[in-house]
Amino acid sequence: MQKAVFLDRDGVLNEVLNHRVKFVNRPEDLHLLEGVEQAIRQFNEDGWKVFIVTNQGGVGLGYMTEDELGEIHDRLVDLLEASGARVDDIAYCPHMPHEGCVCRKPEAGMILELAEAHNIFLGESYMVGDREPDIQAGRNAGTRTVFIANRKNKKIGADYHFKDLISFSNWLVNGKGM
Repeated sequence: MQKAVFLDRDGVLNEVLNHRVKFVNRPEDLHLLEGVEQAIRQFNEDGWKVFIVTNQGGVGLGYMTEDELGEIHDRLVDLLEASGARVDDIAYCPHMPHEGCVCRKPEAGMILELAEAHNIFLGESYMVGDREPDIQAGRNAGTRTVFIANRKNKKIGADYHFKDLISFSNWLVNGKGM
């Protein structure tokens, strides 16, 4: 079995709710946060599988189609690959908030599905997010949890706290996370 880092998208990998972009509903709305490419490259080089798990209720609410979401994710992958970083898979929940599906975080469906498909040992893996539903999804799946406090969000009860993804990556690949 392999170890993995499961990453929330908005607020962990890319800008959201700031002066430049409110929500990412088009490829041109996607702007990576500083250090994201380097962090993912470090995960790759250290042998971690990297997955993105993201709630995308904008699909269910009609703000974008699944094809348009695919274009956004294609741009994300292209930006990462241009700097030598690789994502192994992306899972998303297109359902509206409060729809009651098993995939929308805080439920663990996306993480569990990826873990089964890619032979991941969840007990040695991490779920990284910037909101309580991300952390709860990681707990529900049996991963360790990492809270990224890169916006004006309150500190929550995750296993670990970092200011950004590159800070977590530096800590993890330097042997502190094992």
